[in-house]
Amino acid sequence: MERFQPTDLINDPRFLLAVELFNQADWYPAHDAFEELWHETSGQARQTIQGVLQVAVAQLHLQRGNRRGATLLYGEGLGRLKALGTPSLGLDLDQLCICVENRLQRLQQGQNPDDCTVPGLIYDSSFPE
Repeated sequence: MERFQPTDLINDPRFLLAVELFNQADWYPAHDAFEELWHETSGQARQTIQGVLQVAVAQLHLQRGNRRGATLLYGEGLGRLKALGTPSLGLDLDQLCICVENRLQRLQQGQNPDDCTVPGLIYDSSFPE
């Protein structure tokens, strides 16, 4: 199987579809779309895709009432997205991490994470990697 590099990945229409599904809060299809790309991606870009994928799954867990699963996956996703050298792939990872950190903190404090902004992906297709 051919492995994607960051520039190939951000030019793949499936990447744009995955971002769109994520931003529509269509968590399960977003997870599937990012997972397909994750299987085909190599290097550090794979870490970025996995982190975003884990945020989508955390949201899915919240929809299903699984706060513990959401807490774990938010934490794992943040770890990957904040790791040194993680490529942004044109995504505003700082904004995503701030949002996820706020939601994770609310979960850890027994509060409602839905009082915070729902995670979204700001994408700049002109961003060079």
